[in-house]
Amino acid sequence: MDNSSSESIFTKIINREATADIVYEDEEMIAIKDINPKAPVHILLLPKDPIKNLNDFTQTHTELLGRLMLKAAEIAKKLNIADTGYKIVINTGDHGGQIIDHFHLHILGGQRVKAVV
Repeated sequence: MDNSSSESIFTKIINREATADIVYEDEEMIAIKDINPKAPVHILLLPKDPIKNLNDFTQTHTELLGRLMLKAAEIAKKLNIADTGYKIVINTGDHGGQIIDHFHLHILGGQRVKAVV
Protein backbone atom coordinates (compact mmCIF):
# COMPACT_ATOMS: atom_id res chain seq x y z
CA MET A 1 0.00 0.00 0.00
CA ASP A 2 0.99 3.59 -0.47
CA ASN A 3 2.09 4.59 3.02
CA SER A 4 3.58 7.94 2.05
CA SER A 5 2.25 11.14 3.51
CA SER A 6 1.45 12.57 0.08
CA GLU A 7 -2.04 12.66 -1.36
CA SER A 8 -3.29 9.52 -3.04
CA ILE A 9 -3.88 9.48 -6.78
CA PHE A 10 -7.61 9.41 -6.00
CA THR A 11 -7.37 12.65 -4.03
CA LYS A 12 -5.46 14.18 -6.93
CA ILE A 13 -8.19 13.05 -9.35
CA ILE A 14 -10.90 14.47 -7.08
CA ASN A 15 -8.99 17.77 -6.90
CA ARG A 16 -8.43 17.74 -10.69
CA GLU A 17 -4.66 17.55 -10.19
CA ALA A 18 -4.63 14.29 -12.17
CA THR A 19 -6.82 13.12 -15.03
CA ALA A 20 -9.19 10.18 -15.14
CA ASP A 21 -12.07 8.94 -17.25
CA ILE A 22 -14.95 9.96 -14.96
CA VAL A 23 -18.21 8.06 -15.44
CA TYR A 24 -20.10 9.61 -12.51
CA GLU A 25 -19.59 12.37 -9.96
CA ASP A 26 -21.62 14.14 -7.31
CA GLU A 27 -20.79 16.08 -4.14
CA GLU A 28 -19.77 13.00 -2.12
CA MET A 29 -18.46 10.39 -4.58
CA ILE A 30 -16.78 9.85 -7.92
CA ALA A 31 -16.63 6.86 -10.28
CA ILE A 32 -13.76 6.41 -12.72
CA LYS A 33 -12.63 3.80 -15.21
CA ASP A 34 -9.79 1.65 -13.89
CA ILE A 35 -6.58 2.30 -15.83
CA ASN A 36 -5.65 -1.39 -15.58
CA PRO A 37 -9.02 -3.12 -16.10
CA LYS A 38 -9.52 -6.72 -15.01
CA ALA A 39 -12.78 -7.02 -16.99
CA PRO A 40 -14.37 -5.29 -20.01
CA VAL A 41 -16.12 -3.00 -17.52
CA HIS A 42 -14.00 -2.07 -14.49
CA ILE A 43 -15.09 1.00 -12.57
CA LEU A 44 -13.71 2.36 -9.30
CA LEU A 45 -16.27 4.08 -7.08
CA LEU A 46 -14.93 6.09 -4.17
CA PRO A 47 -16.06 8.67 -1.66
CA LYS A 48 -14.50 12.10 -1.96
CA ASP A 49 -13.77 12.02 1.77
CA PRO A 50 -10.30 10.42 1.98
CA ILE A 51 -11.26 7.45 4.15
CA LYS A 52 -8.29 5.05 4.13
CA ASN A 53 -10.16 1.73 4.04
CA LEU A 54 -13.25 -0.11 5.23
CA ASN A 55 -11.81 -0.39 8.75
CA ASP A 56 -11.92 3.40 9.07
CA PHE A 57 -15.66 3.67 8.48
CA THR A 58 -17.79 4.39 11.55
CA GLN A 59 -21.50 4.51 12.33
CA THR A 60 -21.50 8.05 10.95
CA HIS A 61 -20.66 6.59 7.54
CA THR A 62 -23.58 4.13 7.41
CA GLU A 63 -25.62 6.20 4.97
CA LEU A 64 -22.59 6.90 2.78
CA LEU A 65 -21.85 3.18 2.49
CA GLY A 66 -25.45 2.56 1.53
CA ARG A 67 -25.37 5.30 -1.09
CA LEU A 68 -22.12 3.91 -2.53
CA MET A 69 -23.71 0.47 -2.93
CA LEU A 70 -26.86 1.90 -4.52
CA LYS A 71 -24.76 4.05 -6.85
CA ALA A 72 -22.73 0.96 -7.84
CA ALA A 73 -25.97 -0.76 -8.89
CA GLU A 74 -27.07 2.36 -10.80
CA ILE A 75 -23.72 2.52 -12.62
CA ALA A 76 -24.00 -1.18 -13.50
CA LYS A 77 -27.40 -0.48 -15.08
CA LYS A 78 -26.05 2.56 -16.94
CA LEU A 79 -23.17 0.49 -18.35
CA ASN A 80 -25.49 -2.38 -19.36
CA ILE A 81 -23.99 -5.03 -17.09
CA ALA A 82 -26.79 -5.25 -14.52
CA ASP A 83 -28.82 -7.90 -16.36
CA THR A 84 -25.90 -10.23 -17.09
CA GLY A 85 -24.29 -9.73 -13.69
CA TYR A 86 -21.35 -7.99 -12.12
CA LYS A 87 -19.06 -8.22 -9.12
CA ILE A 88 -18.38 -5.63 -6.44
CA VAL A 89 -15.02 -5.99 -4.69
CA ILE A 90 -13.62 -4.07 -1.72
CA ASN A 91 -9.94 -4.70 -0.96
CA THR A 92 -8.94 -3.78 2.59
CA GLY A 93 -5.36 -3.61 3.82
CA ASP A 94 -2.19 -5.16 2.47
CA HIS A 95 -3.28 -8.79 2.77
CA GLY A 96 -6.63 -7.88 1.21
CA GLY A 97 -4.91 -6.52 -1.87
CA GLN A 98 -5.52 -2.81 -1.27
CA ILE A 99 -2.98 -0.79 -3.24
CA ILE A 100 -4.20 2.80 -2.79
CA ASP A 101 -4.91 4.13 0.71
CA HIS A 102 -8.29 5.61 -0.18
CA PHE A 103 -11.41 3.46 0.18
CA HIS A 104 -12.85 2.39 -3.15
CA LEU A 105 -14.95 -0.39 -4.53
CA HIS A 106 -14.46 -2.13 -7.84
CA ILE A 107 -17.41 -2.76 -10.16
CA LEU A 108 -16.46 -5.52 -12.61
CA GLY A 109 -18.56 -6.92 -15.43
CA GLY A 110 -18.99 -7.37 -19.14
CA GLN A 111 -17.93 -11.01 -19.04
CA ARG A 112 -18.07 -13.85 -16.55
CA VAL A 113 -15.83 -12.73 -13.69
CA LYS A 114 -13.75 -15.40 -11.99
CA ALA A 115 -15.17 -16.52 -8.66
CA VAL A 116 -12.93 -15.95 -5.66
CA VAL A 117 -15.18 -17.47 -3.00
